[in-house]
Amino acid sequence: MEFIQFLLDFLKDPLTTLQGFLSEYDKLTYAILFLIIFVETGLIVMPFLPGDSLLFATGLLASTTGKLDVAIIIPLLILAALLGDNVNYFVGHKFSELIKSKDKILFLKREYITQTEQFYEKHGGKAVILARFMPIIRTIAPFVAGAGSMKYVRYITYCFIGAVIWVSSITLLGYFLGNNEFIKANFEKVVLTIVFISVAPMIWGIIKYKFIDKKDIAG
Repeated sequence: MEFIQFLLDFLKDPLTTLQGFLSEYDKLTYAILFLIIFVETGLIVMPFLPGDSLLFATGLLASTTGKLDVAIIIPLLILAALLGDNVNYFVGHKFSELIKSKDKILFLKREYITQTEQFYEKHGGKAVILARFMPIIRTIAPFVAGAGSMKYVRYITYCFIGAVIWVSSITLLGYFLGNNEFIKANFEKVVLTIVFISVAPMIWGIIKYKFIDKKDIAG
C-alpha cells in the first residue's frame, strides 16, 4: 500500500514526493527507482506509471542533494528498462497465438498487433527507439513486438540503444538543469512540458492515422 501511495503522490508532485522518500529511506531509493522503471516497461497492465518525469526528477535531485549518484542511477535504470522490456517481449511472444486468435484481450485488439507490425516494417529499428520516448506506448511496444513477427535479436539491439538514450538523456537533463532557479521554481510546469513533448508524436500519429492516412486510402 505504501508503494501505491508513493506512486499516486508522485504523479501529483514528483519532486516533493521523491525528496521525502529520499530523506526517509536514503539508499533504498535506488531500489524503488529500479522497481518503478522495471514495472512501467515490463508489465503491460501498468502503462501509467511515471517514466520521463521520474528520470528528470531523479537527475535533478542527484545534482542538488548529493544523496544520489548519477553514475549509479543511469546504468541501474538502463538495466531496469531492459529487464522490463525483456519480460514484456517474452510474455507477448508466449501469448501471441492466443492474442491473434481473438478479436480483443483486455485493451489489446488483434488489429493493434497488425498495425504495429506494419509500423515496424515501415520504420524499422527507429520505431523501437522512438517508442521509448512515448508514455504508454513504451509499455505496450515490447509486448506487441513479442506478439508480432519482429525477431528478438533485431528487437533487443534497438531496444538497448533506446534504453541508453532515454535514461541517459532525460536523467542528465535534470542533472545539469538541477541548479537552475527557474527550473526549481517551475518544476511542475517543466515536467508537464516534458510529458507533452513525449506524447506529442503519439498524438500526431493518431491524428495522421485518423484524418490523413484514411483520407488518402479513401481517395
